[in-house]
Amino acid sequence: MNPITTKDGTRIYFKDWGAGQPVVFSHGWPLSADAWEDQMMFLAARGFRCIAHDRRGHGRSSQPWTGHDMDTYADDLAALVEVLDLKDAIHVGHSTGGGEVARYIGRHGTERVEKAVLISAITPLMLQTPANPGGLPIEVFDDLRAAVQKDRSQFFKDLSGPFYGANRDGATVSQGLRDTFWLQGMQAGLNAVYECIKVFSETDLTEDLKKMDVPTLILHGDDDQIVPIADSALLAAKIVPNATLRVYKGAPHGMPSTLKDRINADLLAFFREGTVAAA
Repeated sequence: MNPITTKDGTRIYFKDWGAGQPVVFSHGWPLSADAWEDQMMFLAARGFRCIAHDRRGHGRSSQPWTGHDMDTYADDLAALVEVLDLKDAIHVGHSTGGGEVARYIGRHGTERVEKAVLISAITPLMLQTPANPGGLPIEVFDDLRAAVQKDRSQFFKDLSGPFYGANRDGATVSQGLRDTFWLQGMQAGLNAVYECIKVFSETDLTEDLKKMDVPTLILHGDDDQIVPIADSALLAAKIVPNATLRVYKGAPHGMPSTLKDRINADLLAFFREGTVAAA
């Protein structure tokens, strides 16, 4: 299917697999829709229409200089939903994509949304501020920006370790999975990768979470080295009005890949029954 074109002329690539109730996936930084293929294959084979887009500047979408902010990300998602005329959709977001889902609902409401899932999400705010003392200092994100500019390719190779927990004792993460992270990251434009660091670190999504008035499943690993659970999922679960929190013991940030069987089973149960098995 052809990409959609947003109001500023940006072309957004997307995959559309299967038939049935729509499930819309928003990916993390610096990845693309390809990061969701394990979930899309599983769910499309079980009666769901699975749609995943490449965020502007990432993957196969066009690479505009502007529009790298959470409002525009959410508006791009809304444009995709409207062009495809999706109704009763389930929105699933990982990491930065979780922020995108929250801001989409905050800006565009839940008229077209039935449920939402936040996985390893950046919500409510990653940056340390007087109001968010448990967040990460700005220097952490300044270092990310410096590393991206110095040697993006090597940085992504290195980052794949903590992203998937490959740096933990006993880890069985394949080199192939780590290479896939590098490949998807290198498909993104440098400017998009750089600017998105500010987006995922400094965007306060607290008010958006308050507007998530649909059943919401929050999944997070307690060994997430990228988005620590204490100042993300544990806080978000207290803000979202109708949230169910499931903590995956020992799980890393990239658990949709490393724990895909469990993630897939929990998603399917939540979609069909509105609940998931006890952790």
